[in-house]
Amino acid sequence: MAASSALLLAQKATPGSAGTVARILPMNRNWLFGGKAVAGAADTGFDDRRFERVTLPHSNKTLPWHSFDDQSYEYVSIYRRHFKPPAGAQGQRVFVDFEGAMTAAVVTINGYKLGEHLGGYTPFSYELTPHLKWSADNLLAVEVDSTERKDIPPFGNNIDYLTFGGIYREVNLRVVPQTFIDNVFAKPVNVMDPAARKCVVRAYVTGATGALDVAVELRDGSRIIQKAAKPGEAVKDGIVEMELGGLEAIELWDLDRPKLYDVVVRLSTKGAPPDEYATRIGFRDGRFTPAGFRLNGKPIKLRGLNRHQTFPYVGGAMPARVQKRDALVLRNELHCNIVRTSHYPQSRHFLDACDEVGLLVFEEIPGWQHIGDQAWQDVAVRNVGEMVRRDWNHPSIVLWGVRINESPDNHEFYTRTNALAHSLDDSRQTGGVRTFAESELLEDVFTRNDFGFPLVTPNHPLYLNTEFNGHMFSTKHVDNVEHVVEHTLRHARVHNQLAGDDRYAGGIAWCAFDYNTHANFGSGDRICYHGVSDIFRIPKKAAGFYKSQCDPAEEIVLEPAFNWSAGDHPTAGGPGKVAFCSNCDHLKLYLDDKLLKELDPDRANYANLKYPPFVTQIVNLALEAWRDLKIEGYIGGKLVITKTLSGAGVDADLKVEPDDTELEANGSDATRVVLRVTDQFGNVQQFASGAVSVSVTGPAEIVGENPFGIVGGVGAVWLKAKETAGTVRLTAKHPYLGTRTVDIRVKAAAAEVV
Repeated sequence: MAASSALLLAQKATPGSAGTVARILPMNRNWLFGGKAVAGAADTGFDDRRFERVTLPHSNKTLPWHSFDDQSYEYVSIYRRHFKPPAGAQGQRVFVDFEGAMTAAVVTINGYKLGEHLGGYTPFSYELTPHLKWSADNLLAVEVDSTERKDIPPFGNNIDYLTFGGIYREVNLRVVPQTFIDNVFAKPVNVMDPAARKCVVRAYVTGATGALDVAVELRDGSRIIQKAAKPGEAVKDGIVEMELGGLEAIELWDLDRPKLYDVVVRLSTKGAPPDEYATRIGFRDGRFTPAGFRLNGKPIKLRGLNRHQTFPYVGGAMPARVQKRDALVLRNELHCNIVRTSHYPQSRHFLDACDEVGLLVFEEIPGWQHIGDQAWQDVAVRNVGEMVRRDWNHPSIVLWGVRINESPDNHEFYTRTNALAHSLDDSRQTGGVRTFAESELLEDVFTRNDFGFPLVTPNHPLYLNTEFNGHMFSTKHVDNVEHVVEHTLRHARVHNQLAGDDRYAGGIAWCAFDYNTHANFGSGDRICYHGVSDIFRIPKKAAGFYKSQCDPAEEIVLEPAFNWSAGDHPTAGGPGKVAFCSNCDHLKLYLDDKLLKELDPDRANYANLKYPPFVTQIVNLALEAWRDLKIEGYIGGKLVITKTLSGAGVDADLKVEPDDTELEANGSDATRVVLRVTDQFGNVQQFASGAVSVSVTGPAEIVGENPFGIVGGVGAVWLKAKETAGTVRLTAKHPYLGTRTVDIRVKAAAAEVV
């Protein structure tokens, strides 16, 4: 039988005490992958000795980073996992929890078909208990259909992104008593009134046949803040509800200090093992109002980017560390305050990181323009429930997206999606992204993609711009100076308009990172170059605008939005119109040591931005000896930052930079290794190329193309840990710039289900 698809995926893995079994047991190693499924591949007697041993997350096809055939991963594949139930589990209930398999998964245990789950972006679970062999080998088999099936959202017509294939998220074994907690919704209430502030905790209980003893604690680390108990509680409709009051001293979750607490619910019945469920929450009040968005009563102009969850080579099959890093890039490097999970629920690890760094989230259901038949719509409605139940405790999420992106109106369908979201979680507003102003508003917030400029005037009191720019101006690292400057200023113009009118809650630009797509979209090489960063998460010039919109106390920013060249512009003797993205209040430009000009922010054209770009013309310079350009940034008359752009035009250095210097030996943990060809001052050489050969010694392997062909001066591969501890040395060799090495420690990882 299938269990609730909300499951325990947001729950912390709880270790078992002496003599008990851990509640959540990772089950990601020792899978066998057989490629395309054949008849009988899920049977217990099928010979899987030739299958490839793989670790989850896993992509059914490793691909080039662009210019590949997307149909190469569209097939039905077979995964098999042999295991023994953990010691001490007999007498309890055992479930297998899948966090995501793309796109439909048929699951069997010991030859018994448990069911088929439709949809690749939400979790699902099956109970194994009746079919387990307690002292022998058990076989879990999964047939994954990664074709674009028209009966499953987002498919049915064209979609502008690729879904890839495989069991691309983690799998866990869950061992629980006969009566157990299936899910917990811990809802902060009256957050802005310390005297009335409370947390309403709703525990969803399965298997209750009599009275239960139920207790709940609110914890700050190991310290118990508040607790409540209901001894001898009779469970009604599978729900037990409790309240925690006396929370005057609670610290609110905010962008600058995203304070998190743990809620732990424990239930016990006479003569049976107790069950415990832990989840993480934050106390915050986030709401769209006619005067814009308010967080804890403070006006916040939303400034963000859309994110696709996929990566080069393996699609979505990246582990927790890599998924989390995108949130760090968006919040700490690009200084965004909101992200939209376009166009589907994304990795829980990404959402966990959004909670931790203070990045707001607009999360939406899978889909792209197309609405299918009634059965298709039923799956989409289930997606709403699965999304909300999985993620309702994330304080970062402030808006549920309950409409298919850019779809036409459908009164009956969207009445259902809104009603379900509100019935499950009445603490958050709903939105639904459309493209036309006359659309029927069934959601709480009118969320709209507007690619024109100037933007349309808001036609509803609660209004959020959810896409702009992007496909209107695709940009690559190698584009000329006019193009990259215009790309940067287009983002600045839109945010300037948004900042000048409180009727806009803000805007979420298209998009954060370039992404893979079908051949009929993008640039024809299976990539949409719409991001302010490339597909490797390496910033383009336009990323400097977002980076510059932070207070200098957080980071002093000076990012030239152009390539320093003499003739890459119709006007000889300089780059022409240029822009600098900075939160300084004054700039000085020098050719070598001679002052060229002084600049103030362009407040005439960007009056609503706190930190406008600096825009000027650099032309009519002598060409006999092209020189270095030095830029000095000043705040309050004090020099605070200096940057120099080389006039030599020489590829001077190869930089090899891993995001992390320590990994876990679990067979899936990974880190990005960025390759940059720079001038002598560390600036990327925009037109640099060359095949970089990468070699590895120690317990890790390369995920990516090797040799890697540098394009636009940059690129990246990922380094994936194996299952033994040790030191990894990565060596990168450029044909002209020599060899660089980096060392990464791989530490021992926790044991898993055998």
